[in-house]
Amino acid sequence: MSRLYDSIEPNVIDEEMLQRAVEEQGPREEAGLLAKKEGINFRDVKELQLDFRNILKIDNLWQFVNLTKLQLDNNIIEKIESLECLVNLVWLDLSFNNIEIIEGLDTLVKLQDLSLFNNRISKIENLDALQELQVFSIGNNAIQTLENMIYLRKFKNLRTLNLAGNPVCENEVYAMFIAAHLPDLVYLDFRLVEDNMREMALIKYQYAIEEMRQGETLALVKQEALEAREKEVEYHKSAYVEYLNGPFLFDSMYTEDSEASKLLYLPGTKFVAICQNLFEYGLKQHEKREAEVTLFYECLHEALAENQEQGTKIMQAFEEKNEGVLDKIQSISDTMVAEVKLTEYNEDIAKLTETLMTLEMQLVEQLEVKRDPFWRIFLGRRFVRNRQRNYHHEKLLEIAISTLEKIVKSEFDEEMPDDVRMLFVDKDTIVNAVNASHDIHLLKIDNREDEIITKANGWASALIEKVHKDEIHRNRSRVMEINQYVDHLHSETDSLDILEQ
Repeated sequence: MSRLYDSIEPNVIDEEMLQRAVEEQGPREEAGLLAKKEGINFRDVKELQLDFRNILKIDNLWQFVNLTKLQLDNNIIEKIESLECLVNLVWLDLSFNNIEIIEGLDTLVKLQDLSLFNNRISKIENLDALQELQVFSIGNNAIQTLENMIYLRKFKNLRTLNLAGNPVCENEVYAMFIAAHLPDLVYLDFRLVEDNMREMALIKYQYAIEEMRQGETLALVKQEALEAREKEVEYHKSAYVEYLNGPFLFDSMYTEDSEASKLLYLPGTKFVAICQNLFEYGLKQHEKREAEVTLFYECLHEALAENQEQGTKIMQAFEEKNEGVLDKIQSISDTMVAEVKLTEYNEDIAKLTETLMTLEMQLVEQLEVKRDPFWRIFLGRRFVRNRQRNYHHEKLLEIAISTLEKIVKSEFDEEMPDDVRMLFVDKDTIVNAVNASHDIHLLKIDNREDEIITKANGWASALIEKVHKDEIHRNRSRVMEINQYVDHLHSETDSLDILEQ
């Protein structure tokens, strides 16, 4: 599949080539001259043609973030790369190149039309992210196996497929196999997939298709379960209690304490209920924080709406009182009377300015009071340390001594490894073993507690900072709005020419 210009020196996609292409494909005549003079921002370009340019390597397209259509056909490109920034791409033509592997398309999730026609591709793969794909042209390549077509079943929006010119098309059951395994396909190799062909194909492959559907259903169920678990973990992370609803914390306490880990063979030493209590407590605190945030924003929006309503009423009252006043002043023949009226109007403007600014300052003070409780919203209670860590140590010691007493009285009939039984020679030995591991366990608990406190405080600080920045921006915008309105009123009075009358 050589190109006529393979012997010509390959080109690279550089700034000069891109600028020239954009100018050539941009607006013509006067609009084109103006665009060329002012410069064209690559971010504004929606379509780009780079065909027939002997390009060997895709590069330097990162600025075209809003590109929806890209033509790179009829070049000598060997690798699909450097397209990750083109996330808005809908149409991509890479036909008539030297590409051997489908790759580098993972971020193009909006892609609907893809052409890889006339390349050197032997396998359809690495397209999983393209769930919007509707048209796929991959004819004149080196695809040989029918089984590879099953990969395309995952693209539920695929309606047009071109495979003509591949070795796989020489298989006598090729068309029927495609029709059976891709039931939503409308066009195959530029021809409509007829209903009778589809019916015959489904009959021929009904058992294989049914088995495949069952496998896909099971895979879908597993995927949904996995996504549900991941979603649940993310929610637990937002409450800072991830993996506390199980034995994870206690298991981690013994990973670095091989001597004390022997005690886990004792019945009742895994206090998973403690972790569960911490987990449930953390979720309740998260719900409480979320409720407090919701209430805060409700109060905030209520205060803003009330303030806006008051400001609107004040401005409406001013405009109603002074409706047509400038025309009346302009029509007064007595200059002194006109000046008095103008002075009164300016005084009304000053009062309006003062009233609106006072109203805004009152709102700022009100919002400062409403924001103050946020400084106290965080999971800052040391509930892990105060409520639970000593309980674990005390219960473990109690179980160990109770087990020792049973062993001494020959009442302990459960199986126990020899190295564990060696700890129960006397009370001092078992007590020392329990106490020796206590500091290691406390460190694990304290570290997890500190992690919770740090995340909660970080959340609170970020939230407060956002509220503060939003309020500063709102206040500045409001003050600017008031000043612009007042400036407009003054500009109207300045345009009066009383002295010439």
